[in-house]
Amino acid sequence: MLKQSKDYTTNIPHLPGVYIMRDSAANIIYVGKAKDLKNRITSYFHSDINSKAASIISTMKTINYILCSSEREALLVERQLIKKIQPYFNAMWKDDKTYPYIKLTNEDFPKLVMVRKKLNDNGKYFGPYPQLTYIKKLISWISKIFKIRNCKIKFDEKNLPKAEKVKSCLYYHTHLCYGPCMGYISSNKYKENIKNIELFFNGKFSKLKKLWNRQMKELSKKQEYEKAKEIRDRLFAIETLSQKVTINEINITDINDYLQKTDALQELKKILKLQKLPAVIECFDISNTSGTNPVASMIQFVNAKPNKSGYRKFKIKTVEGINDFAMINEAVFRRYSGIIRRNEKFPDLVVIDGGKSQLAFANKALDDIGIYLPLISLAKKQEEIFVVGKSKSIILPRNNIALQLLQHIRDEAHRFAITFHKSLRAKEFLSKNDKNN
Repeated sequence: MLKQSKDYTTNIPHLPGVYIMRDSAANIIYVGKAKDLKNRITSYFHSDINSKAASIISTMKTINYILCSSEREALLVERQLIKKIQPYFNAMWKDDKTYPYIKLTNEDFPKLVMVRKKLNDNGKYFGPYPQLTYIKKLISWISKIFKIRNCKIKFDEKNLPKAEKVKSCLYYHTHLCYGPCMGYISSNKYKENIKNIELFFNGKFSKLKKLWNRQMKELSKKQEYEKAKEIRDRLFAIETLSQKVTINEINITDINDYLQKTDALQELKKILKLQKLPAVIECFDISNTSGTNPVASMIQFVNAKPNKSGYRKFKIKTVEGINDFAMINEAVFRRYSGIIRRNEKFPDLVVIDGGKSQLAFANKALDDIGIYLPLISLAKKQEEIFVVGKSKSIILPRNNIALQLLQHIRDEAHRFAITFHKSLRAKEFLSKNDKNN
């Protein structure tokens, strides 16, 4: 969600141009043109927004803009970018009917459901939204935060279900629902909460936060601390979503660089026959001197760019002597068994610096953990790509953009491993000198 700040839009000029919206992973999710960039971008921060804008603002974290000499040039740049990148909000709004909506049902005790079509049934519809997973998570989150019912039982205020059917409802007993099915809340009181949900979906976050702050203070004065805590938790949740949006000017060179990286990822997906774009790639390499101070590096690229916060270093613990294969096995095992323990996301592709043997030992680590990840290795001599389960390697022309990306990733993993290994050797040398002295 969005927080407006005077600093956000102060430097945006009243000139024609193209604005580019990105999510938290820097993926381009929407491209638009404007006769007046300042007015258009500022409009996204207003509380009174249409349903289409409301469906995008929860995803948007960065806005870039490109200045153009005229409105016509902005139109041409916009068309070029949409055709090349195909952001999913642009694609979605060409045909709203193919994307799902979130519906607030028209009942005594309304609930949120996902639907494919808008009907003339007095229900309230929000969206459309491009991703099913996002919708399901959003419905679940809002239902929990606002404690509205999430069950499939049909009833109204005058015809409540039989007590034996609902008395063991987990949603009520775990404080995730007010229990309208058991008569614990009236329809009017329940619908006061529904109004808050409508404010949320219509992007009126400032109004919602003011309302909750007022309610929280009133409840605290009445010493109704449990209810006040509930409102406080809602405020915390919406504040967590209300991360500031970054706005900055970029130029065509930046966009061309982005497009080249996107093309490289698309080419890699095609060559390796991956099911999804390898947006997150992790690569491993080993470094040691005759088996001493052995280390492994793991570097991470996100959208074909280094993500330094995702880099990891491993001191090899279980391998003695010169055995790069076993070292790769240990590093891969430790990395992905750790991801499982921490419940983190797996990468879209794993790359090993080496040939068939290194690949085999890395694959054994994944087998031992009991997971499958797309896994390849890149052998430096002939720049051969080895794929698990395939006997023949893939050899690409040296000017192939996918190969160049893999080389860049592999070389970065190599640099990171050597740097770590050298630092350990230096510490060991200094330690020995101190002892001798």
